[in-house]
Amino acid sequence: MTTMTTMRAMKATWPAWAGRAALVWSAGYAAGAVVAALCPGFAFGYAAGGKWRGTAAEWTLAAAYALAALLAYAMLRRPASRWPPAAAWGVALLALMSGFGFLFSPAHLLDLVSRNQPPMDWAGWANSGAATLGAALWACAALAHRRHRRGACGHCGGRGRRAVVERRTRAGYLAVAALVPYTALKTAWALGAHVGYHGHKQRPGMDEYYAGDALIWLYDHGVDTTAVLALIGMLLALALTLPWGRRLPRWPLLGLGWTGAGALAPFGVYLLVYGSLVWAGVVDGMGSIDGWVVAVAYGGFSLYGLALGLATRAHQQSTRRSCAHCTDVLSSTAT
Repeated sequence: MTTMTTMRAMKATWPAWAGRAALVWSAGYAAGAVVAALCPGFAFGYAAGGKWRGTAAEWTLAAAYALAALLAYAMLRRPASRWPPAAAWGVALLALMSGFGFLFSPAHLLDLVSRNQPPMDWAGWANSGAATLGAALWACAALAHRRHRRGACGHCGGRGRRAVVERRTRAGYLAVAALVPYTALKTAWALGAHVGYHGHKQRPGMDEYYAGDALIWLYDHGVDTTAVLALIGMLLALALTLPWGRRLPRWPLLGLGWTGAGALAPFGVYLLVYGSLVWAGVVDGMGSIDGWVVAVAYGGFSLYGLALGLATRAHQQSTRRSCAHCTDVLSSTAT
């Protein structure tokens, strides 16, 4: 059988649900935004905090996701077009920005060691989760359309037909370096230093009103909880980079890597831009914290998120197993 026939056989195994799922989600999310515009207090369709803030935002989102639904329809009708994948990635980014707070939802587990926290906004949480789901569906749709146009296997992009390529990257080391300023600063504060802080609090990195007794005790003994979390993030980046990480379960490692990259990259960009504006005196500062702290220390989250994404991608490619769909197609063409 010819190569062209083999490519057509691979197209037949394409996961066609991706484009249809993106279409259904976009239409549903646009409809939710319309309802939110017509019914004040209805949060679904508007992920920014899960609160009604006027009709302008809801109508804007309704129009944006209605256009996204039309884009998904065009992708299904014109699978050979070159331009839709780029637009699809734009929709995925918009949805991720609308609901990336959902990726921080595990932080609510800290309520176990904190106090005086505001009640959980379950409606806003579910709404942000729906937006995050849309980002994942649109990413799948973009990949599906691109691979379908190239005639590659929809499940692995055609890479499963070749031997696994060893991917080495230093992105993990870059991710570690990106968190060093933040970790060093928070540890210095816990040890009694006030660098970057010009207020009068004895614990500049700790809010005693919200922190539980356990967190305060650790802080008084030189251990900042967020610095410990940063160290865990460094360990994750190294596990995705160094050979010993391949002995760990693959899917949990990839899930943590992609989740951390998707959450921290846009969040870090916001902190970096805001901190730079504070540092330049364009906007008001963050109370007693110097502007460079936000721009340098907190802005490192963005660099960490980007580097973590590169490390996760390299780990995913270097640990990829043979694609059963490619194997089945090649076996059938050989007989």
